Amino acid sequence: MTDQQLQALIEELSLRYFKRAFVHRAYFNRRLKTTGGRYLLTSHDVEINEKMLTEHGEATLIGTIKHELCHYHLHLTGQGYRHRDQDFKQLLRRVGGLRYAPASAKNYRYTYSCQNCGQKYQRQRRIDINRFVCSRCHGKLRLLKKI
Repeated sequence: MTDQQLQALIEELSLRYFKRAFVHRAYFNRRLKTTGGRYLLTSHDVEINEKMLTEHGEATLIGTIKHELCHYHLHLTGQGYRHRDQDFKQLLRRVGGLRYAPASAKNYRYTYSCQNCGQKYQRQRRIDINRFVCSRCHGKLRLLKKI
């Protein structure tokens, strides 16, 4: 999906579920890592993490768009647009948007295990097993798998 197709989809969803036009920019932001999307308060643009479509499918993408449109329309009408506000929670429930974005798949390169209790730890970076110990029982760690 291109940015133009995303723009058209957001404009169509805004009219269908919110009965209001979306008149600002919408685009994919490939740098978003831990969030599904972002509504920018100053420019009123909407950024969407492209992994919502590629890793989780179109239903998750639409749920994320509805979430960001809730921020957008509530902010422009002067109502509570933050996650903790009742206006936001009610509107999100009414339109069927996602409350939380699903976690993206992590590619862990190292797997460690405690020699005492068997607790497993997955890490992207290598750790010094002579310096760090198990958080549960303070036992020694050993490297199980390196990818």
